[in-house]
Amino acid sequence: MDLHEYLRILSRNWILIAATALVGILIGGAASVLAKPVYTSETQLFVAIQSSGSVQELQQGNTFSQARVQSYVKTVESPIVLQPVVDALGLPLTADELATRVTATTDLNTVLINIAVNDTSPVQAAAIAQATADSLVKAVDTLEKPKAGGESPVSLSIIKPAIAPTSPSAPNTRLNLLFGLLAGLGIGLGSAVLRSTLDNRVRSEADLRRVTDAPLLGGISFDQDATKRPLLTQASPQSPRAESFRQLRTNLQFANVAGSANTLLITSSLPGEGKSTTATNLAIACAQAGQSVCLVDADLRRPMVNDYLGLERNVGLTTALLGTADVNDIIQPWGDDNLYVLASGRIPPNPSELLGSDEMRQLILRLESVFDIVILDAPPLLPVTDAAVLSQHVGGVVVVVGSQKLRQNDLEKSLTALELVGAKVLGIVLNRLPSKGPDAYRYGYYSHDMEPTRKQSRKMNGRSEVFVPRSADRANDVVGH
Repeated sequence: MDLHEYLRILSRNWILIAATALVGILIGGAASVLAKPVYTSETQLFVAIQSSGSVQELQQGNTFSQARVQSYVKTVESPIVLQPVVDALGLPLTADELATRVTATTDLNTVLINIAVNDTSPVQAAAIAQATADSLVKAVDTLEKPKAGGESPVSLSIIKPAIAPTSPSAPNTRLNLLFGLLAGLGIGLGSAVLRSTLDNRVRSEADLRRVTDAPLLGGISFDQDATKRPLLTQASPQSPRAESFRQLRTNLQFANVAGSANTLLITSSLPGEGKSTTATNLAIACAQAGQSVCLVDADLRRPMVNDYLGLERNVGLTTALLGTADVNDIIQPWGDDNLYVLASGRIPPNPSELLGSDEMRQLILRLESVFDIVILDAPPLLPVTDAAVLSQHVGGVVVVVGSQKLRQNDLEKSLTALELVGAKVLGIVLNRLPSKGPDAYRYGYYSHDMEPTRKQSRKMNGRSEVFVPRSADRANDVVGH
């Protein structure tokens, strides 16, 4: 992944990352509050060699002292030094347990020994540090004393007595908070990358390109009001949603530059991706541009076009295919543009056979000869074969992809199914794109303040319909024999 992809992951998962960072800070703060304060008391000793004071003896003594200091540092944590401390102070500890609280160090090329003691009591920390220094002086004097008798050639002196600290050395609240923040950020970033790696849903054009090189004809942003007001005529003319369908209409004209595909099949991989609303609104957009459009509800399993447009469904495509009525008598005009709708008709027991029949092919050819563009709303590709069968009768197929809903492998299966039957895929429409965030699809230079144009409303079969009445005989003049 490149830097741009990582930035997209951060944008998609910023809430997760911020939440884990906050949890890390809270844990760090809780650890600081709940931890018992620890106090550190320090003392320092100076190592000297007994000599007569000549220059040569002083140089030799200094070299000897530096060599011996490392041994004395190790001796501090031994029982020979700490056991007398335990006995003198009456500590409820063993020498080994006390050694975990005592730290002895020395600076390079010096004869100074630093002793630090940690304890929950500042007074006791100072007492143990002072007692340890005193015990070390006695232990070194004993160890360095010649066997033949006489004084030890090494002398240790306490140059910095231990005092009780006024503030605890631990816990370090700032350090704990910083560590919690870094740990939380690390966990959040790791979780975000893992989540993005395992999530193979189509969210944007970048995800789409991992599956296909088919043109992206347009993106339609998700609108909460679309569930109640799905039609293009119910939205503001300057709204991003309305502009999305006009852009789709324009891009389809470029995709069909040869003019061979004036019959479009709109389908999707799975139900619920918005193919019916896309087909309906695309038909409205084309009609608003002055084209004569016929919208055919070819979803003979779950027809939805009649619900969106408020039209009669009992007579329609299946009626025409069975020869019960002529298409001139059942096609329905809608709106005040040249838009005509052929509803689905009654749901048959054999949709695939009807859609793949010669009667269906002849009906499409008949509609093509009259209308500028024919748009068919077909069932989804994966659950049934209707769309794949019907795609052989049309000039081009547009696949609607529900953003954040469809997985990449399902889209790949759908496109493979179309490829196997030799269908011409004109492109992809990304639907339900978020209006904000890294995957947003919007037109920021259009106004959102205009109210949608309200057309004359009437009731048909108990449903409200946005419809401008036409003369009853106009539909009969549309489709010729």
